[in-house]
Amino acid sequence: MARGPDLVGLTVLALLSVRPSHPYELHRMILDTHKDYVTGLPRSLYHAIDRLAGEELIVPVETSRQGRRPERTVYRLTDEGRAELTTRLRRLLEEPGPDTRALTAALSLIGGLPVREAERALLTRAAVLESAVFACDAHLKNLRDNGLPPLLTLELECERALRGAELDWVRGVLDRLASGELAWPDHTDPDISGDTDGQDPAV
Repeated sequence: MARGPDLVGLTVLALLSVRPSHPYELHRMILDTHKDYVTGLPRSLYHAIDRLAGEELIVPVETSRQGRRPERTVYRLTDEGRAELTTRLRRLLEEPGPDTRALTAALSLIGGLPVREAERALLTRAAVLESAVFACDAHLKNLRDNGLPPLLTLELECERALRGAELDWVRGVLDRLASGELAWPDHTDPDISGDTDGQDPAV
């Protein structure tokens, strides 16, 4: 069975691009920024941290204990982790899929990409959606030309409407990017270094 995108891992990478943090702090950031697509907390968060650390995308930098509280390990993003964040975000933005949570996650974290990379990814998504709409229209026309009753094409009509609506929305976002209406974080360096002159990236 094909696995869906690792949205929890993606979110951890994005939040650690803001600053090094320990898991409890990451948990609070996820809740405070309303990343409701992240489910299964806190277990899913700790599993994601273990996976990312095993892949050396994040590394522990210090462990501390305050009073009688459990030890807390602070993690930071590695260079490989920054590159992986860029790759995962770009892929989710470029490729429409059946899981709408993937797009929600990508849009929630889109500020982790330089604005031009985000724009290119959305342009790619628009092109894919245009092809899907064209294919739906052609398929519908063929079915109708062959006398298939409208009742039997409702599913395809729904798919066409959803793809068309998403395409219109993506085009609107691209227009807002082109006009400068959408403000963007200052970390427009291609390496997404997170250096924002003291300001947190928009994640």
